[in-house]
Amino acid sequence: MPRLWTETIEGHRREVRQAILDTTAALAGEHGVLSVTMSQIAEEAGIGRATLYKYFPDVEAILLAWHDCQITGHLEQLAGLADRPGTAAARLEAVLEAYALISRHANGGHHGELGAFLHRDEQLAPAQQRLTTLLSDLIAAAAQAGDLRDDIASSELASYCLHALAGAKTLPTKAAVHRLVGVTLAGLRTSGVGT
Repeated sequence: MPRLWTETIEGHRREVRQAILDTTAALAGEHGVLSVTMSQIAEEAGIGRATLYKYFPDVEAILLAWHDCQITGHLEQLAGLADRPGTAAARLEAVLEAYALISRHANGGHHGELGAFLHRDEQLAPAQQRLTTLLSDLIAAAAQAGDLRDDIASSELASYCLHALAGAKTLPTKAAVHRLVGVTLAGLRTSGVGT
């Protein structure tokens, strides 16, 4: 098969898969997880049911795949911020700010039933561990540079950050999220340690 043809087919498959994922998430968010059917998804996505079943066996599998894409995208975004130039403290602040905004936005999009369905799966534990490690490494680097406290293990401080920023889910504005990040960072700073 010619390379261009192969790339075109693969591109088409990615587009169909993404359309299925996005359509299902929108339907589940609008109507509830239990009311979405494979027929509705096929119709809304503009594909046949037979095609839909070639990609996914059921609605649950589609929603879990969609959620996995969301988690992967968020982790890539945060890793990109962690790897950019600048001090470890500045990169940590950028990561915490982005994480808090992601949490706030995700909460707005995962109301009730859909949120409960998505956040029960096994995808969260490895993602949470990757995020904790990312934060821990940044905190350790900033502490080594003298910008953050070093009297507490960086892994414990990473856990503190994640728990503190869980509050972003209920905040009404981006400004409130920014203030929460500032308060969280204040708990990491060296001033006042041991006093």
